[in-house]
Amino acid sequence: MKQKPTKRKPINAAIAACSFEITAGSDLQILPAGEFRAIDGRPKDVKAWYVDAKVAASIIADLSARQNRLVIDYEHQTLLAAENGKPAPAAGWFKTLEWRDGDGLYAVDVEWTDAAKAHIEAKEYLYFSPVFSYSKKTGAVESVLLGAITNNPALDGMSEVAVAAASQLLINTESLTMDLDELLERLRWMFNLPTLATPDDILVEVNKAVELIKADNTETAAAGFNLITHLNTHHQSIASLTAQVESPDPAKFVPVSVMQDLQGQLAALNKQINDGEVEDLVTVALSDGRLLPAQEAWARGLGAKDIGELKSYLDLAQPIAALTNTQTGGKAPDGEQSGNELTEAQLAICKQTGVSPEDFKKTLSANA
Repeated sequence: MKQKPTKRKPINAAIAACSFEITAGSDLQILPAGEFRAIDGRPKDVKAWYVDAKVAASIIADLSARQNRLVIDYEHQTLLAAENGKPAPAAGWFKTLEWRDGDGLYAVDVEWTDAAKAHIEAKEYLYFSPVFSYSKKTGAVESVLLGAITNNPALDGMSEVAVAAASQLLINTESLTMDLDELLERLRWMFNLPTLATPDDILVEVNKAVELIKADNTETAAAGFNLITHLNTHHQSIASLTAQVESPDPAKFVPVSVMQDLQGQLAALNKQINDGEVEDLVTVALSDGRLLPAQEAWARGLGAKDIGELKSYLDLAQPIAALTNTQTGGKAPDGEQSGNELTEAQLAICKQTGVSPEDFKKTLSANA
């Protein structure tokens, strides 16, 4: 289970004014117990630097959590190398610290290089000077970063270049100046998470966002992807589309009124064409007996609604011969009455088709 990140206090780098005489082969004092200051007046932002048993325990735990040993160089050249371009050879290495009440913090596993050991034994270098980070609020030392053997233990007038290099070293060793709690709070707000959401909860949401962005554009998987640039591109696209909707280009878009007028004209033309076709279909069907006069209104209504249905009906309808001519050539058949009376066959047709005898007579008169 990952350890929940804790809020780091703001930190600063300093070259300690304290120094301790070196003896090759013995434990090396890194920091004194209690409060201490530099002879040049540092620190300026707190009353003094200090180390006690509790502070020492935190320093020891911080160094134990690191994988690499801390370097001891010559005259703090590690901090000055970027400026003067000279090499920064190591004089020694250490990793294990021990607190001694009333005395201070000691490195108990110093491994000197042969060259440094020779310098120390020849008294060519006499003192050790540590580089450490501390709280700007309390002055308590937070971590030891490196050290140097020197003959100028007070380091009076240490250049600003060295101080800046020490600050950079803090970043490189993950002694971050940022407030991690504030970062987590910002991420909770960004992903609309509750205030009690853990870093693991936040990471889940971050991973979801990454996958969505990759799915949106496969090119975003490249190392050069920038979230702010990606969001700005989307905002510009939305703004462009909004502008087109609010202020359309007349050359590309037809006004709604013009479109509606055209649609009305097209509908009227279609109706005119349809009505003419229906008229022709009904007229022919009435004349050839596929439609009875009583069906005319129904046929016209069906054609106006769906001319295809009317055509289908007429295609299947069978002409009724009695509606186009008389079966006896206009003469009354033997044994039948003449005049306006219908024959039995004609009455049967009326009954079958649902046409009244009167309408049937009118059709016969019209076709006589």
